[in-house]
Amino acid sequence: MDFSAALPTFVITLREGVEAALVVGIVLAYIKKAQQQGLKSWVYAGVGVGLIASALVGLLFGFVVQELSASNPKYAPAIEPFLEGVFSVIAIAMLSWMLIWMTQQARTLKAQVEGAVGSALKQNNTAAWGIFSLICIAVLREGFETVLFILAKFQQGWVPAFGAVTGLLGAVGIGVLLFKWGIKINIRQFFKIMGILLLLIVSGLVISALAHFDTAVHTLAQMDRQSEALCFYYEHFAKDPSCILGPMVWNTTKMLPDDKFPGIILHTLFGYTDKLYIVEAIAYLLFLATVGSVYFRSLGGKPKLSPTGKSA
Repeated sequence: MDFSAALPTFVITLREGVEAALVVGIVLAYIKKAQQQGLKSWVYAGVGVGLIASALVGLLFGFVVQELSASNPKYAPAIEPFLEGVFSVIAIAMLSWMLIWMTQQARTLKAQVEGAVGSALKQNNTAAWGIFSLICIAVLREGFETVLFILAKFQQGWVPAFGAVTGLLGAVGIGVLLFKWGIKINIRQFFKIMGILLLLIVSGLVISALAHFDTAVHTLAQMDRQSEALCFYYEHFAKDPSCILGPMVWNTTKMLPDDKFPGIILHTLFGYTDKLYIVEAIAYLLFLATVGSVYFRSLGGKPKLSPTGKSA
């Protein structure tokens, strides 16, 4: 059984889940300090509703994709790769923004969450709903990013779901270690390592997105003569010509195929492809240079705060 499809969903769900777990843990610690234990059930309710809403978002998107393909059977072969490309672009934008934003906001996360909870507690009549909303939005935000990534990869079956579930369980475990048992974990180092992994995963998604668009355009160009002009790049004597990606940079199908170990691991985690084209290579390097530089700059500065309020 090939579990490679579970790796990226595990990494992303673990990282996003830990972010949500930090918010949940800070809220639980604050309401305990404020002697408002009756509000704990609203925290757990917010977590449950956020998870259910994330799953419903995934089902909704899946339904839309199926309906679009069913309503346009002629263009169905081009619609699916095009939608994969669109979801990939959205996932790249969302995950990149969250990667940088969370790194920059980590130093003040505890103060921000406690401030929001404190404001909610002052509204006696709506305190429960305020805390519920805070938790629900935090969980839904992280869950939505994971759902987008899974949709971008169009990963079906139980293997990617297994990766997401194990990542979620790992995040819950880290939350319990931090807030229930008081075990010290270097959260700063954890997010740094997971951030680098996420950066590489999203960089690979750039290559996948371009490949999806190339497949969609190539399929559409073959359907009728009116669409042939969409394929503006074509090498007549190339064995595997691209449609919009320019000439091939390398072809490593014999040395390191991306459908066999270890190439399949590199493909699933980092977007490695045994057939790389010039536009993909340039886009990959540009993404790493821009988003990567912003991310590493955001790692600098004063030490971040741990969930206990001390320097990590």
